Amino acid sequence: MGAIFRREVRAYFTSPIGYIFLAAFYAYAGIMFANNSLESGYTKLDSVFSTLLIIIIVLIPILTMRTISEEKRSRTDQCLLTAPVSLTSIVAGKFLAAFLIYLIAVAITGVFAVVVSAFGTPDWNVVIGNIVALALVGGAYIAIGIFCSSFTENQVVSAVICFIALIFVSFLSTIGNLIPFEWVTAVCEKVSFGERYYAFTYGLFDFSNVVFFLSAIAAFLFLTVRVLEKRRWG
Repeated sequence: MGAIFRREVRAYFTSPIGYIFLAAFYAYAGIMFANNSLESGYTKLDSVFSTLLIIIIVLIPILTMRTISEEKRSRTDQCLLTAPVSLTSIVAGKFLAAFLIYLIAVAITGVFAVVVSAFGTPDWNVVIGNIVALALVGGAYIAIGIFCSSFTENQVVSAVICFIALIFVSFLSTIGNLIPFEWVTAVCEKVSFGERYYAFTYGLFDFSNVVFFLSAIAAFLFLTVRVLEKRRWG
């Protein structure tokens, strides 16, 4: 797994993807921070964290689109599938590499908190809770992106499928409200990634939400392993 991890991290910085992802995230986060906190003199960062969900829905498909699709396109997937390493290690290595790049981007929110502390006293428990939530929802989105990437060798198609999937799971509660059945609406609210993430931005650190996102990460990585396993023996 370590070799896969190092190879993937290096690939993000030997291609434009890593730089584009970080630059776009920093630019968007910086603009939101300036508009929602600096200009208004607002010392809380909840509005900033709320807006970041939109940019990660847009950017994570770009971050994950090449993870497995590129291997298929260049036919190097056969080398991986026949290598003396488990499929779980391959998928985990790719996930951890993408997650590391994502965490480097998310780290900018810690800088925002330090800047705000010069003008007031932020609630550090809420700030840390929001950073943890951003890491969790990002990890779940990355797992979904890798899963989508396992279906095609076309990176653009992979990114589009992932984007649609992230829109769906993020705004599932809104979709549920359009269905005239209360039980369907209730279920959609429970499994909506967006609703569970926004709970953190309101200052509510619910451990069940942590378990939900960790379970989502494990589930989609497991499904990715199953897809690769079918290809190995197919």
